[in-house]
Amino acid sequence: MSDLIPRIQQSVKNICFKSVEPTDALISTKILDSINAVDLAVELENEFGISIPFVDINEQHFESVNTIDNYVQLKMAAK
Repeated sequence: MSDLIPRIQQSVKNICFKSVEPTDALISTKILDSINAVDLAVELENEFGISIPFVDINEQHFESVNTIDNYVQLKMAAK
């Protein structure tokens, strides 16, 4: 498990007011809607010092804490 997972879970909780597990579906279950997804992206940008293009805020990258973790790690490695 990545050491970023708890931080991402906390960010999701801050935005959605709901605790989630790493594998919980966020977008398909509507825990994360389009507005919350943008808010979460901004929080992740600030938290991890990365830039998230608007086109990357989608189900492929934001469906679960695990997919967000993978995406954030890729963005951090590319810095």
